[in-house]
Amino acid sequence: MDLNRRGRRAKIAYGAKALSHKADPNFMTPRIKQTLFLVLFAALIGSVFVFRALRTTPARDTLSPESALERYGFHFREVAKSCGIDFVHQGPVLDAQLEHIMPIAAAMGASVSVVDFDRDGWADLYVVNSGPGSKNRLYRNKRDGTFEDVAESMGVADLNRAGDGACMGAVWGDYDNDGFDDLFVYRWGKPELFHNDAGKGFTRVSAKAGLPGWINAGCAIWVDFDADGHLDIFLAGYWADDLDLWNLKSTKIMPESFQFADNGGRRYLFHNNGDGSFEEVSAKVGIASTRWNLAVAATDLRGTGFPDLVLANDYGVNEFFANHGGKRFDEIGKESGIGERSKSGMSVSFGDIYNQGRFSIYVTNISEPGILLQGNNLWVPVRNRSGDELRYENRADSLGVEIGGWSWGAQFGDLNNDGDQDLLLTNGYVSSDADATYWYDYSRIAGAHRNIIIDAANWPAMKGRGLAGRQQKCLWINRAGKFDDIAKAVGVTDTYDGRAVVLVDLWNRGVLDAVFANQNGPLLVYKNTVKAENGWVQFELEGKKSNKNAIGAQVKLFWDGKVQLQEVSGGNGYASQNQRRLHYGLGGATQIDRVEIRWPSGQTQTITHPDPKKLHRVTEP
Repeated sequence: MDLNRRGRRAKIAYGAKALSHKADPNFMTPRIKQTLFLVLFAALIGSVFVFRALRTTPARDTLSPESALERYGFHFREVAKSCGIDFVHQGPVLDAQLEHIMPIAAAMGASVSVVDFDRDGWADLYVVNSGPGSKNRLYRNKRDGTFEDVAESMGVADLNRAGDGACMGAVWGDYDNDGFDDLFVYRWGKPELFHNDAGKGFTRVSAKAGLPGWINAGCAIWVDFDADGHLDIFLAGYWADDLDLWNLKSTKIMPESFQFADNGGRRYLFHNNGDGSFEEVSAKVGIASTRWNLAVAATDLRGTGFPDLVLANDYGVNEFFANHGGKRFDEIGKESGIGERSKSGMSVSFGDIYNQGRFSIYVTNISEPGILLQGNNLWVPVRNRSGDELRYENRADSLGVEIGGWSWGAQFGDLNNDGDQDLLLTNGYVSSDADATYWYDYSRIAGAHRNIIIDAANWPAMKGRGLAGRQQKCLWINRAGKFDDIAKAVGVTDTYDGRAVVLVDLWNRGVLDAVFANQNGPLLVYKNTVKAENGWVQFELEGKKSNKNAIGAQVKLFWDGKVQLQEVSGGNGYASQNQRRLHYGLGGATQIDRVEIRWPSGQTQTITHPDPKKLHRVTEP
């Protein structure tokens, strides 16, 4: 539905109601004043006001595991504690001048990434903490259903020391092609690179790599942008780079606008020199932006053989940097459609939702029934438009994945092995035990002049109030391109303030499990059970001429008259990294026609009739 048209209807309805009370001297009650502020808030940030009568589609009621398995083909069970994971995230504590709004100023940092750091064939988990002196965790998979934390002994635990900043996320990539994944940790502060010493420990190599001394990073990924066989690092800032959030010289640090803020952090593109050092080349290749970035993902969307970059920006429009042969990037967000409207972008993920061999793009935003509807975006490529003519249209509303609360990380994956990619989303901002909400005061700031918005001292104190907290997660099952939220029905029932989510086959069973990282909350592990008759197949790729991780490889699976495209990723969603192993559900099919691989080097490879219900390890010819 056209959001502008919906907004006009809502405002007309509200205007009629206002006129009917024109003669009432008590009409401008505090509640009505608050409502007027919320209308203004929604209009100012490019969204629409919606009433509490707005129709929403709640998640299905909770079912027993047996009923969920019968009806939907799978169910989840939360098993973190029973498998040895007891992590609870601690948020950053910033300069005391931000104390009155600390819950929202320091509302980020919960992150999780998947890695097989010791190459034993079992997925491990790295979890980021953010509080002063708090420790990160590296959970090694013990291959018996449990995990043990080895971060301290491996040298990657104590990364939240005073003066270094607060960890915001981590991504893994084999930058020197030695066969072991190295660790890049980004902070509001000093970024760090750790070399993996054959799975036995990690050595800090940040100085040799040539990383900047300080960046208030919002996201990072590994990407081989020029297809030279060496992984590069894309890193983007959230807060302005020159801010030390623990020693502020001024409180004028906030976004200058809720709609088109351009006073955030800059972008960095570190080109891998192949000798352990990196050269920062963003200006050289045409990447220049200081929007408030929260997420980035890379894939070849235009069929050129080189990965493009899609950025989700808070307080503004999203960006699409088109890659021209690894030598130059052009920003085509507006031309492609995905950068036309200002919202609050927080996550980027790619999925072949129709099994047509083309990626759609999912970008999360904010929705609060009765207050604010930006809506998440599902950008579907327009048919017969590719290359420089590529265009997208937003089908989130019509396909049922628009409303997700204060949405953060989201991932596509076939959760019931039926052959269609489903969508899992985490949400929630600031939960509070108090009944009072901060929405009204938040709307006052959003509608204020730039000089008021930008100064944190002008923001009303939160005083223990919440903002879009205690939200039910969303799990949209894909029914041949139409989605239905069944999160509660299949066992995903928590209401923590979610940030990151990853999909991974933790126990090598041919199913995708889910792991959620929650702000100031526990790490949750949802173990998946899928009905046995649904088939699957997995592929783990290793590059030769391409980078060792094969990041950027695109793999098409042909079976039962369908084709599904997936890509080996160096990080996506929000503050997350899925397993690099590619997982395909097959439904009831018992035979696969073929697999077509386009390696990052440009070389192509076809495998005919690979066996189902098996992990295939494929090396580039």
